[in-house]
Amino acid sequence: MITLYGVLRSRATRPFWLLREMGVEFRHVPVIQAYRLSDPGAADAPFHTASADFLALNPASQIPVMVDGDLVLTESMAIPLYLARKFGGPLAPATLAEEGEAMQWGFAAITGIEGPALDILYTYANKGQQTPEGQAKLAEKTAALARPLGRIEAHLQGTDWLMGGRFTVADILMAECVRYVQPHAPALAACPKVRDWITRCQARPAFQQMMAERNAEPA
Repeated sequence: MITLYGVLRSRATRPFWLLREMGVEFRHVPVIQAYRLSDPGAADAPFHTASADFLALNPASQIPVMVDGDLVLTESMAIPLYLARKFGGPLAPATLAEEGEAMQWGFAAITGIEGPALDILYTYANKGQQTPEGQAKLAEKTAALARPLGRIEAHLQGTDWLMGGRFTVADILMAECVRYVQPHAPALAACPKVRDWITRCQARPAFQQMMAERNAEPA
């Protein structure tokens, strides 16, 4: 059985969402980020990313981690791609060409979208949008996202999904980076196709279930 280590207030949402979509049974081991704990070294501290047993799995001290037999994967983009290939079905690439497309969209998400999108998310989380400095940062990151979001917008002309005319792992990988942009409406103002696409993605029951589990976790 697949074992997934992590919490949903992290990039672990990517493999969690895919597993929920596929209906695959898996074991979940909660692992909280050490930086969220006031005293990670306390005797009663929960299992966390600096715990010795976890560091034996991932010396980088990051979640998520997936274990499948002797295989240990520690990257949140690699894990869903592996799971899609392992279990197959309509969410998985159907051909070698689609496998390349799925990797392409995953790489585009983490290289072009995730960095500035997280800056936007953290600016809102820290109430920075209420300050001149925060507004300047939001403007800067919105400009940085114009080209990568524009690429998705152009691709979605005439299709509802990123790959193969159907919802796939590629949509999950990209959607979970674009989600970080959503607090700042101006960043998506010029991309109506992207807005419609992310709405379709997030209307799926598996996403709704995953986010309900996420919201039930301690903030």
